[in-house]
Amino acid sequence: MLVYGLNYSPELTGIGKYTGEMATWLASRGHDVRVVTAPPYYPAWRVWDEYRGQSFHVEGKNDPNVPTVYRTPLYVPEKPNGPKRVLHLFSFMLGSLPVMLRQVVWQPEVVWTVEPTFFGAPLALFIANVCSSASWLHVQDFEVDAAFELGLLPKDGPIHTFALWLEKVFTEAFTRVSSISRKMLERSVAKGVPVEKTCLFPNWVDVDAIHPQEASTPNSFRVELGLEGKTILLYSGNMGAKQGLELLAPLAETFENDDSVHFLFCGDGAFRPQLETLVAHRKNVTMLPLQPFARLNDLLNCADIHLMPQRGGAADLVMPSKLTGMLSSGKPIVATAELGTQVAHVVGGDPVAGIEACGLVVKAEDPATLYEAVGKLIAEPELRARLGAAARRYAVKHLGRDEVLGRFERDLLTLARRPLLQTRRASDVT
Repeated sequence: MLVYGLNYSPELTGIGKYTGEMATWLASRGHDVRVVTAPPYYPAWRVWDEYRGQSFHVEGKNDPNVPTVYRTPLYVPEKPNGPKRVLHLFSFMLGSLPVMLRQVVWQPEVVWTVEPTFFGAPLALFIANVCSSASWLHVQDFEVDAAFELGLLPKDGPIHTFALWLEKVFTEAFTRVSSISRKMLERSVAKGVPVEKTCLFPNWVDVDAIHPQEASTPNSFRVELGLEGKTILLYSGNMGAKQGLELLAPLAETFENDDSVHFLFCGDGAFRPQLETLVAHRKNVTMLPLQPFARLNDLLNCADIHLMPQRGGAADLVMPSKLTGMLSSGKPIVATAELGTQVAHVVGGDPVAGIEACGLVVKAEDPATLYEAVGKLIAEPELRARLGAAARRYAVKHLGRDEVLGRFERDLLTLARRPLLQTRRASDVT
């Protein structure tokens, strides 16, 4: 399997995290996995120091139990905007071209790529066609739609029309198209992808690593920050344009005179400097950098309430990857989302589908209803406990890592030219 994508481990958030875990899991199962990717830079939009000055390099080449990872150079803008993002994406496609062409000799059985970035789709399809391989497009975000809906590129013009046409042509050419929610799959079908080509491949969580802590267990973040006994509201994740983080500062301001309430904002991204400025003088706000995975369970468990703001224009264009950890931690969520979206379906519950509510859903970009929902959960600890327990049950039932990746592996094997069992037997004979 050849994996082609802009983001990959050791990035700690978003697509890089999930693509890295997927490739590593498959390699541990005996699959031969190669990855063509960029050096880590997200969400800070700065190439990590240990990867600077390395144009092309290879990782894991001599270890059959891990993926072989090819890192290729790219342009990373310090302050990304629409045009700079396009140049950034084009630079990755150009830089990765020679490495991808060399994979033709290897003859992968499946070429897998992820959106974002859709810039990778043409090259992934080309390699798959040359090798007579299956091709798989996995949609984490509808990048083209999001770029226009969120104002990163001009809407309702020739650029928009051309981009949608290109997206349709390339997407329909893939053997398989997957996405992380049923609503997003429905959107793919509405764009023209035959339903028989689609499959659900949700984000997952290690429910053993991310789990509710006992109430009697001291939480390291509460101890270190002197927040024991306070009600903590946590936002943790990427701090970018589509998160709607501009709601967080006024929300914190409304509770500034309540000494029992404290806000933690943890993460990195293009919006972080602006958010830091907005909360600089708020005594009830603490800003934290992105935390290593080893501390993630402690971080998520220090919260009494998880905050998941999202801009209205991003409804069902993106499905926040941070949601899986929130659910698995067994704490309630306040999410901003439009009714009928996948976020509202999961957080607000769906009695017809047998999904319990695990939080409160409020209209996107509506500060008054957000304040009301937060105030309700602060005032009702029993409600918090009930919603949090439902969140944990949902994560265990639907989002366990081995269950999700096991289903993906079975789908993957239906596309491969040779069953895994045959491959392993041939290897044993050799």
